Amino acid sequence: MSLKEQITEDMKTAMRAKDAERLGTIRLLLSALKQKEVDERIELDDVAVVAIVDKLIKQRKDSIAAFEQAARQDLADKEKAEMAVLVGYLPARLSAEEVTAAVQAIVAELGAKGPGDMGKVMGAVKAQLAGKADMGQVSAAVKAALAG
Repeated sequence: MSLKEQITEDMKTAMRAKDAERLGTIRLLLSALKQKEVDERIELDDVAVVAIVDKLIKQRKDSIAAFEQAARQDLADKEKAEMAVLVGYLPARLSAEEVTAAVQAIVAELGAKGPGDMGKVMGAVKAQLAGKADMGQVSAAVKAALAG
């Protein structure tokens, strides 16, 4: 079963359970997936679905920070609940050590020497670790590998 089919099944389950919060979040995700398919006239695969889920999670993190800064805990809690549902659709994340090891292997493979090679390294790392690791963490690992 593809990830998109799993999300659709989860929506039906949430409808039957009358879980309004979960249902709203899943509908939001399906809407984003459908929008991407319509805009680009493609059928999304699991990698593309994970990328969209990642993007929605990043949006939730940004919103939570803004709401907490504005002392709107009620809205921050709603965003946290949505983020918890979305995280369930991501594959298992790599640990910090695994990310560092993967980045160092790619840097050695490409023969990257310094910060000027960051774009080349990030392109290769993104292709290999997309959906498996937080890209902020990956970027920090690449900077550390190229600086040292």
